[in-house]
Amino acid sequence: MARTQARPAASWQVELHTASRQCPGCRQTIWSAYTNDRKVITLHGLQRVCLHIRCCTNPACPRYHHPYRPEEEGRIALPRHEVGLDVIALIGALRYQQHRSVPEIHQDLRARSVDVCERTVTNLLDRYDELVCLRLADSRRLRRILRKQGWVILALDGLQPDVGHEVLWVLRDCLSGEVLLARSLLSSTEKDVAALIEEVQEALPVPIVAVVSDGQRSIRNAVAKVLPKVAHQLCHFHYLREAAKPIYEADRHAKKELKKRVRGIRPIERQVENRTDPSAQAVQGYCSAVRSALTDDGRPPLQASGLKLHERLSAISTSLQRVEKKGGL
Repeated sequence: MARTQARPAASWQVELHTASRQCPGCRQTIWSAYTNDRKVITLHGLQRVCLHIRCCTNPACPRYHHPYRPEEEGRIALPRHEVGLDVIALIGALRYQQHRSVPEIHQDLRARSVDVCERTVTNLLDRYDELVCLRLADSRRLRRILRKQGWVILALDGLQPDVGHEVLWVLRDCLSGEVLLARSLLSSTEKDVAALIEEVQEALPVPIVAVVSDGQRSIRNAVAKVLPKVAHQLCHFHYLREAAKPIYEADRHAKKELKKRVRGIRPIERQVENRTDPSAQAVQGYCSAVRSALTDDGRPPLQASGLKLHERLSAISTSLQRVEKKGGL
């Protein structure tokens, strides 16, 4: 949506100069050519940035009449953007740390007096994702981290959204958590996986001392081919998942049987829905507790939903027995 009114006056101002007065092309002195003003929306208000831009006047220089902008400008806002990097960082934190939706982020920014529209929030969220990708793809930063720890424990796995689709292969370091390579392949053959491992091995500044995977046959053969002397361990998650399958099936069956016993809640609620006496309110409370227990699932195998439902229904049953002994309801 186009702006219908001018920006208000900036609440504060900063002037930026270039760090050097020598042309990077010919090393001659470059002089101030003109100034450029930018208004940037920050978390602390509308900021006016005055940029002193220099140009080389040497016709023989390859950077003749090329603008030389202050380096500090990049710490305030992205090129051709009117929203500061601090606002973009806040949007990313609200989205990925607090799991806010775009309308909720927009309301939070408005509460902080950051006057942007909802579509701008979506665009800035895309800029945040691009900045994170650039940070993760920084090879110099990755090499520095890996050299400091001395070795790599390689984890690799293929993710396929549906049968017949491309497989996204992700190779990462278990110690630092950094993604070393991510690539989509049409197949998951031993040759394809071995090529990915070789590519990562050649790019790493430190050796691979161990490999963790789900034990897929093509992965086992590829690791044995490329890294024959490296220990290869199956992932603990897959061990646990396979071991928990019988427990999960038994728990799911128990939950199904428990649900059959409490299906008559709705008729009871209808009998007391128009009543406001204490007994009716107590019945409605117990019915709400049963309904909440039915919809509250656990995360198997460590949090079995069937056992969780049994514990909550047992607590409700015990409470009802105590009330019955006291002569209530």
